[in-house]
Amino acid sequence: MEALIFDCDGVLVDTEKDGHRVAFNMAFADRGINAVWSVEEYKNLLKIAGGKERMKYYFDRKGWPSQFRDHEQLILGLQEHKTRFFMQLIESGKLPLRSGIRRIIDEAIANNLKLAFCSTSNEKSVLLIVDLLLGQERAVKFQAILAGDMVSRKKPDPEIYTLCIDRLKINPINSMVVEDSRNGLIAAKTAGFNCLITTNAYTADEDFSEADLRVDELGDAPDVQITIKALIKLIRDKNK
Repeated sequence: MEALIFDCDGVLVDTEKDGHRVAFNMAFADRGINAVWSVEEYKNLLKIAGGKERMKYYFDRKGWPSQFRDHEQLILGLQEHKTRFFMQLIESGKLPLRSGIRRIIDEAIANNLKLAFCSTSNEKSVLLIVDLLLGQERAVKFQAILAGDMVSRKKPDPEIYTLCIDRLKINPINSMVVEDSRNGLIAAKTAGFNCLITTNAYTADEDFSEADLRVDELGDAPDVQITIKALIKLIRDKNK
């Protein structure tokens, strides 16, 4: 096994329902826009990868706020506001790491695996989560932190994962991606990676039939569900 690669939202932190959704609503209110994304509506919007793309899709269907003529600038401004509010939520400590994340990263470091993040979120959000919640001692072990604003096409397009292959100089068949959504699974598998799915409340009912493994969470003792040793064995067995 060469590398362990993580998505961010929903994998590291269960950010969607109580993080990004809340931050979008705060941004709408801040700009005087009459839009509130409910838990159920946001679940449907998550089928669209990327925050800016999600807002464009929503306003195309529901109608654009009449007080803003430049739709592109509106989306860019809302994304900036949303990111600021999301960072405030992260800094508040209300969104902790999911179970097993620190453990499996420490196991990967102990086994000299390469580490990376491949997220559709913007770079500022990913860096904040990594620095605040993982800590600098773990963060410096990551060879690449790749975010949605570094690629032209979002998941399920495999672009961010092919970029990761180039950055880390790895063979994807000897590496494992940790994802939580079908879009992420398709992106990883299309790029040739093995993929471990950790579901959450928003993605538990999605189709993960192509996944190599699926668990509810990585888990900490005494409820560990997956270890680096198990992933190494899975890849070795597949490549025999």
